[in-house]
Amino acid sequence: MIDQPSPPPIVITARALPPLAGEAVQDVVVLGRPALERAPSQALEDIVRAVPGVQLFRRSGARSANPTTQGISARGLGGNAASRMVVLLDGVPQGDPFGGWLVWPSLDAAGLAEVRVTRGGGNVTVGPGALAGAIELDSDRTPGLRAALDGGLHGAGEARLAAVHGGTSLAAWGGTDAGFIPVVAEDRGVADRRSPFAYGGTRLGLRAGAFSAAAALFADRRERGLPGTANASRGADLSLRWRRANRGSVTLFHQERRFESAFASASADRSSVSPTLSQFVPAKATGWNAEWQPLATLRLGTDGRVARGASEEEASFVAGRPTRDRVAEGRQATAGLYGDLTLPVGSVTLSGALRVDRWWLRGLSLEERNRSTGALLLSEQAPDREGTVPSGRVGARLPLGRALTLRGAAYLGWRLPTLNELVRPFRVGRDAVAANAALKPERLRGIEAGAEWKRGPWSASATLFANRLRNPIINVTRGTGPGTFPGVGFVAGTYRRRENVAALDTKGVEAALGWSRGDWRASGTLSMVSAHVRDSGPLDGLRPAQVPRLTATAEIGWRELGLQLRHVGAQNEDDLGTLRLPAATTLDASASWPLRDGLALRVRGENLTNARVLAARSADGIDERATPRRLWLGLTLRR
Repeated sequence: MIDQPSPPPIVITARALPPLAGEAVQDVVVLGRPALERAPSQALEDIVRAVPGVQLFRRSGARSANPTTQGISARGLGGNAASRMVVLLDGVPQGDPFGGWLVWPSLDAAGLAEVRVTRGGGNVTVGPGALAGAIELDSDRTPGLRAALDGGLHGAGEARLAAVHGGTSLAAWGGTDAGFIPVVAEDRGVADRRSPFAYGGTRLGLRAGAFSAAAALFADRRERGLPGTANASRGADLSLRWRRANRGSVTLFHQERRFESAFASASADRSSVSPTLSQFVPAKATGWNAEWQPLATLRLGTDGRVARGASEEEASFVAGRPTRDRVAEGRQATAGLYGDLTLPVGSVTLSGALRVDRWWLRGLSLEERNRSTGALLLSEQAPDREGTVPSGRVGARLPLGRALTLRGAAYLGWRLPTLNELVRPFRVGRDAVAANAALKPERLRGIEAGAEWKRGPWSASATLFANRLRNPIINVTRGTGPGTFPGVGFVAGTYRRRENVAALDTKGVEAALGWSRGDWRASGTLSMVSAHVRDSGPLDGLRPAQVPRLTATAEIGWRELGLQLRHVGAQNEDDLGTLRLPAATTLDASASWPLRDGLALRVRGENLTNARVLAARSADGIDERATPRRLWLGLTLRR
């Protein structure tokens, strides 16, 4: 008797409507449950940046990095704290309402059915801001139970639970980590110490007929490796959805965010630490999305988001005490209409999408007061602004025989500056960056062409792309201290200001090769990007900060055993290219052995060779590293 292959498991997601066939004219990568479970790191930011061309603003992950450096981008478009990709969970945008950064510990892979990564602009259904693409996270609604418990080096422990029964779903996650010392050994002083980290969250979903609701809570806390540098995030989300199968949906959501951070500066010999800033950032956002699908090939919709936030700071420390109170605040809103049409013409799939957004900026202000007398020292009020921006995409997909498919697309996109970029100055050590309330929206135009091939156990894909980002927001160097500079006051190190430069041009290639036969699998990915700033000033022709020319991965696996090699090329640390982070290669691994009744033993290893991956380099020669070697041993349960 010949055994018949088992049918693929049925996975139920919380997606409102299925993807349109026309979305396949662009480069899309879907990571399902098997890929999420096999990942050597269970941190979601590590999982998504394994997709070629996708990168965090900095190389360090959320365990040790300040959340304000955790924006995500792709295709060499770089950025700063703000993300140039949109991240959505069940259709709800997850970027911080004030700063646009991602609090990655609030987004855990345990309760997800899949992660859908689209690189390139013009994805009109995900809302504004998707310059470099979109990452869509879909909650798993498949009945069953999954749980994991892991322990690791550096006093680390993680626990995850995802359960679905009837119309109720629950995901919970949490962990703690004693951390590592971020500053490399040869640069450390007696003040340097470990960066402990703790986090936790839960998400509850309820469904009854056409109606569903979801509520989430999360919190995390970490230290940056020096006394007086703790930061913490807390948040709560609520969403309500009505859905008519394959015809339409309406989603309403509300988000609350709280971010607190303390900053300190180490002495030249790193033997002592002085406080420099204490910050509290409350922010909130309310929004909606409504979609109607009158035909299987046509989707019409509207969405919007209203956000407000403030940065309340104790600043200008003298003898360890703050002398000034600073408040930077504002409101912003967007509202859009969109349509996405797919036209099958014989074997060719044509796609056209159009979106029109209206945006508003209101109440942008920055005030500073003498902390002891209450006297007003600085008061800046920016005029209210608003505007209208179109965006969209046209593309085609053409199969050539059974094995080869060609595709291509041209697109427009845009991003509104965050409140953080518009009103809040900030300091990092001896350096300071001034805000700029006059920043204009970023505008993107791009084109891509690709091919996909599959025959037997082999598959391959390649995409060529070219983008021009007009008015990109960059932290531009404008002076060197010691001295007093506008918008920030006294600066001992480098003074920078957020500015729109003329343009950022990127072009490159993304490629993937895969092979799978029986229990064996192997794959490789490559991203090569040429990126240059176009401006009349000193940045013209330079490579933007934090953009590597080359990233590549190679993976081989057998059953539940996998090895992954990842290489990240050299990149500039600053806008002028005077500080450079060298290339780095890391080796990760994971393995799982079944025990009984759905119980399995799991071993994971990150950066097994303990390679030095520099994440930051300061002008005074201090280097910080990303995650060192980490080993995990745990149990997983699936019922």
